[in-house]
Amino acid sequence: MMNIEAMSHDTQTPAHVTLPHVLVVDDDPTIRELISDYLGNNELRVSTVADGAAMQALLATEVVDLIVLDLKLRQEDGMVLARRLRDESAIPIVMLTGRAEEADRVMGLELGADDYLTKPFSPRELLARIRTVLRRRRAEVRQGRPEGIRAYRFDGWELNLGTRRLADREGTTVPLSNGEFSLLVALLGAPDRILSRDQLLDLSRLHNDDVYNRSVDVQIMRLRRKIEKDPAAPRYIRTERGAGYLFGVAVETVY
Repeated sequence: MMNIEAMSHDTQTPAHVTLPHVLVVDDDPTIRELISDYLGNNELRVSTVADGAAMQALLATEVVDLIVLDLKLRQEDGMVLARRLRDESAIPIVMLTGRAEEADRVMGLELGADDYLTKPFSPRELLARIRTVLRRRRAEVRQGRPEGIRAYRFDGWELNLGTRRLADREGTTVPLSNGEFSLLVALLGAPDRILSRDQLLDLSRLHNDDVYNRSVDVQIMRLRRKIEKDPAAPRYIRTERGAGYLFGVAVETVY
């Protein structure tokens, strides 16, 4: 059962301000409460869970900017969770553990952790490390990622721009190639607007992916096979004869 003990701390924050969302995965309730209270009082939105199943459940429904992950959970190996996270997403990870051995630190970093802090720790130092990782990640964001947008949602689907993860109505991940991802971002960024092949090409190139003029049609065809109920009679990505393509359903933007 999902145990989310501390959800958003942004209730006192003006609506136009979007706080980075940090997910804490630790089976010690005292640690969860300590981190949640401290980070929540320092302009971060915090959710906490006790295990990997709850972590996956929350990631399926929310946009998360960084994960603080305890490597030594009672029922699970945090290293396995870290490996799974890195295989499925690019969400930054700060590992938190009581282990002080150099081998564990090296293994965690090799698995893709962005930083590492050992228990006992200073909440102030954890906050500083989180802020550093978030600043570094923002600097690494691809040129073409729409400013400030973390995800698009349409008709029960969600495309997370940070993790490059497309999920259907049931939360199942639908894999996308780089070209398919770039074209879908371009289409979702301009719903109900006809985009020519040249416009789609230019917008896709902003993501530094290889999409070429005639291959736009091929990528559109592949996208339809993945998201349309009937690719031969598409509802989402519609062809405007002689003009280009149009994304034909409402799109919600998640900041």
